[in-house]
This record gives sequence, C-alpha cells and structure tokens, in this order.
Amino acid sequence: MTTKCLVLGAWCLVLACGNPAGAALTEGARLSAIYDAILDARFEQAEAQLVRACPPAPEGACQALRLVSLWWQIQINPESRSLDRQFSTLAASTIAANDAWVRREPQRAEAWFYLAGAYAPRVQWRVLRGERIGAARDGKKIKDALERALELDPTLHDAYFGIGVYQYYADVAPAAAKVLRWLLLLPGGDRVQGLRQMVQARDRGELLEGEADFQLHLVYLWYERQTADAIALLERLDARYPHNPVFRQSIAEIRDDYIHDHAASAAEWRMLLERALAGTVYSPRTTEVRARLGLASVLSAMNRTTEAINELQRVVDMRASEPIGARERAERELRALARNQRR
Repeated sequence: MTTKCLVLGAWCLVLACGNPAGAALTEGARLSAIYDAILDARFEQAEAQLVRACPPAPEGACQALRLVSLWWQIQINPESRSLDRQFSTLAASTIAANDAWVRREPQRAEAWFYLAGAYAPRVQWRVLRGERIGAARDGKKIKDALERALELDPTLHDAYFGIGVYQYYADVAPAAAKVLRWLLLLPGGDRVQGLRQMVQARDRGELLEGEADFQLHLVYLWYERQTADAIALLERLDARYPHNPVFRQSIAEIRDDYIHDHAASAAEWRMLLERALAGTVYSPRTTEVRARLGLASVLSAMNRTTEAINELQRVVDMRASEPIGARERAERELRALARNQRR
C-alpha cells in the first residue's frame, strides 16, 4: 500500500466532519456537495463553492472543509512537502477559529462537532510526517470534542464514526501504541463496538459517507481480513469520484500486494493510465508516472521484461519532477532488469 494509505492506520483516530440526521447542520446539503467535490479531487471547484456557501454556512465549518481539501491534495502526492507549511498554518488557524466558536457557544453541538473536524486532518498529517506523539495528543482532543457534541445532541450520527474509529484502533493497536495511549491517559477501546459504530455512522450519515468508506476499507484490509469488502468499497468510491486517482491506484496495489494477482493489477494500472492520458484524472502527468511505475512492477513480476522496460523508459524520458524520486526509481529498476537480461 502507498504511504498515504499507511498513515490512516492505528493512529488515525478520527475524521469527523459530518451531518447529524436529527438536527441538520447549517447548510448541510451545500456542505455535502462541497465534500463530494473534495473527494473527487476537484479542489478549485470546492473552493469556489465554499466562497458561495460561507456565509450562511458557519465559518468554522468552511475552514474545516478547506483543511480537508488541502489534506487530500497532500494524500494524493504524499512524497512532496511543498504544501506542508501551508497546511500547518491553515490547521492552526482552523483549530483556533473553531475553538473560539465553542467558547462563544459552548452549548452548540455543531460547534464541538466542527472542532473535532478541524483537528482530524492534522492527526493524519502528523502521522505521515512522523509526529506520532503530536498526533496522539490531537486524537485525544478530537475524542473529547466528539463526546461533548454527542452529549449535547445524540443525533449527530456522523460523530459516532469518529468515536467508533477510536474504539476500534484503541483495541487493535500494537503494544507500543497502547503504551503511548496509556501515557496520554486515553481509555481502552472495543473492536466490535467500534466497527459497529463506524458502519452505523457511515450508513446513517450524509457528509461523511465517502470519507467513511475510505477509512473502512483500511479496517477491512488490515485487520478484518476482508479483502474483497475492501476492494468493493474502493470500487464504489472510484465510481463516485473517478477524478481522484487514489481509489483506483489502491485497488491496483491491493490486487498485487494482497491477492498476488499480477494480471488483474496490471489491468487496474492500465485503466488509471488511460485516464491520465485522457486528462480525466487529477494531476494527470503525475498520475501517469505512478501508473507506469506500478504497471512496470507487475509486468516485471509476470516476467514480461520487455514491456516493463518500455514503461520504465517512458518514465525516465518524461523527466517529471513529481512524484519525487520517480525518475531515480525508474532508472534503478531499468538497471536491475538489464542485469537480469544479461544473465
């Protein structure tokens, strides 16, 4: 799996920015449409929608969605740190804005809800960049905010997803992570209850549905050993958000790494490559490089060396600056294949 998937594991405690079923969020339908644009990697469109929606949508909610948007841009190209400073600054201001909101209106569940949503992307970003203690501290703040939101309004069904994620990972986390949890005075979890809460919230939520599917596919893949269910969730995401390359790429990687079906993985990589060449996917040039590297890897595993060399040579010839290190990887693999051919 890619780095962007790995960071969403045991220390990804929550991603809660949803729509309460009983007491709808302010401008919930408009915010839901914006979240869909983010998941489809149409970030400029999402920003234009946010400008039109805020106000009347709460400014804290809109800032939280802007942070989610920037985080997804990083997830798509996690090797690059070009957006890190911008992300760190925006995360701090978004958290501050929502913290001020809950201080102004401490009895408003929606405010606590979006405070949790403001912390959530930073948890994942900190894990990606190796800041695990900071991520755990943020995770505790998210859990506290969500619990307060649910105390004020138990109908905030999407908030149960964040609580469920915490319950699940707190139970299945490795021993080292549990020690850190203990040091931070975090309670233990319940794997069964956590998964039930995640699925229930996904099914009853509105704004968080797509994000929940993405998180759940990792649970099914890594811990529940339900690979087919993980792929099914990704297929659904890809059908709904085909402009985002992450979902089809993840399917290709799972078919190779977990099922060891190189031919099926090659077909997935070719599908992604076709979208990149047609320009129907986000960042088509970078996506093309990723697809050619992935395709070359499975072709090599199938002993189709000449075809693999052709894909790697194309990556070298493209002289692309992103993904970072792609050209160097292609050159290394070309040399290795050339040595094998001589033998």
